[in-house]
Amino acid sequence: MVKLINSKDFNEVLKNDVVLVDFFAKWCGPCKMISPIIDELSNEIDGVTFVKVDVDESSDLANMFSIMSIPTLMIFKKGELKGKNVGFMSKSEIIDFINQNR
Repeated sequence: MVKLINSKDFNEVLKNDVVLVDFFAKWCGPCKMISPIIDELSNEIDGVTFVKVDVDESSDLANMFSIMSIPTLMIFKKGELKGKNVGFMSKSEIIDFINQNR
């Protein structure tokens, strides 16, 4: 299961080498569709830390990164934003997104 983090944990998590952050909301249909894919990939891909941020509970983080639509996936490498994608993605698209930005 992918860890749910908030602003308190965010900077600590970004110290990991490569981090994929899934910005989501519990009421969001596409977020519910992408969530099991993210969970699967967290068990299949080594060297990437997978976390989720609930935009309703962590609106400060959503504002900081100008999250206007969800789901939004962001990849950070050593704390630096490397890639951002908005909207539903298939498993293969997420794998490509990770590989292009790690």
